[in-house]
Amino acid sequence: MSLGSLFNRIRSNFLYVPSLYGIAAFVLALLSVQFDLHMLSEENIYSWVPSSLFIPIDLARTILGSISAALLTMTTITFSTILVVLTTYLSEFSPRTLQNFISDPKTQRVLGFFVAGIIYSILLLLFLQESDSVTYYISPSFAVFFAIICVFMFVFFIHHVSSWIQVSSLLHYITRETMEKIEKDLPDEKDIAPENPWDDWEGEEIKQIEPSPVKAEQAGYIQHIDVTGMIKQAEKDDCIIRVNAKVSEYVEQGAPFLSVWERSTSCNKAMYRNYITQGPEKASNDTVEFALVKMVEIALRALSPGINDPNTAITCITNLGKILARLGRKHLPRAYHHDKDKNIRLILDKPDFAEYLYTCFHQIRQHGFHDISVLFAGIEAFTLIAHTNSDTVKQAVWEFTEYVLEGIEASELLTLDKRYLNHKLYVLAGVCRRSQDFQEL
Repeated sequence: MSLGSLFNRIRSNFLYVPSLYGIAAFVLALLSVQFDLHMLSEENIYSWVPSSLFIPIDLARTILGSISAALLTMTTITFSTILVVLTTYLSEFSPRTLQNFISDPKTQRVLGFFVAGIIYSILLLLFLQESDSVTYYISPSFAVFFAIICVFMFVFFIHHVSSWIQVSSLLHYITRETMEKIEKDLPDEKDIAPENPWDDWEGEEIKQIEPSPVKAEQAGYIQHIDVTGMIKQAEKDDCIIRVNAKVSEYVEQGAPFLSVWERSTSCNKAMYRNYITQGPEKASNDTVEFALVKMVEIALRALSPGINDPNTAITCITNLGKILARLGRKHLPRAYHHDKDKNIRLILDKPDFAEYLYTCFHQIRQHGFHDISVLFAGIEAFTLIAHTNSDTVKQAVWEFTEYVLEGIEASELLTLDKRYLNHKLYVLAGVCRRSQDFQEL
């Protein structure tokens, strides 16, 4: 496993932030004790520190014991509240949305504060010893201030949970994070120079050569691919690597998830496993595809007969339209990756925009477009996507719209429904520059 993959796995762990806060509290407790032992032995310190902050040893132990018990109780309530949120996510939204709440920085910081407060109070209770030179201590006052901060953090956490447990807030957070990831990782299409068609000629050439497969040592989901490290290693070995699985895709043990084309010399093909991280769950640092799947699952759950909440499905469709509208203006990653000498070194499976569009809406079309309000929302989302994008995206949207219309029985629509649907389709056809192809239902 590469260092980058190892760091990503550690960083995505739920205990990462609370552990950092706990370590910081441990160091702070040691410094506080040293401050009490050395600084308070100086007589002049009492002249510039309020006397109310100095606490005798017996009262200090009582205060620290009470603070530790109170913070432990608040931490228990916090964990119980988290379990309630996770149960709600499992039953009403999607099991894949659990990670959004667990990995949210605000959730982890609240737990970090509580863990730090407990560790700080218990360590002070352990280390504080009465001596001849020091009879009063100021570090218990620090613990009191820390406990007050934790109380406000607890109130903030209750507000935070009440916001996250609403499906509209969850969809807003997923949409915002996905758009930020798109803006961060993908350049604008207009900023990328047109690609030469002969850049990938080697990719066609190697298809005529039988590659050497590299089988997976264990079963699990692909969580991370160290693209940069794999390209550098392939350049050293003078070979070409193809990854036969995508991030968040499940790979069975013994499956050939890598293909290696050796060129001048043989290489250690098994070492390329180290650049791919596998785990029992999908990647926690969400890809765009995984975020879209979450929103689709929330929409499908809302459309199920047991819940029957079309308004939530409409909100999901609207947000999917916003994300795809932004994605359509970006330059999607190419499948072929080159080294500094423009030689192909790595081949990855990358979806184009039409595949993203199909992934988002084909299940919703099957399970939800029989509801006329959901169908209207879908047509409006298609219009939004096509309105601000290139002709290539407009063509993909219109082709998918024709696919949607194939499943609509016009004879079953009422007069007003048909009228409004025809109007929305006419507007969409104009935006896609297909007015000549438009036919009323």
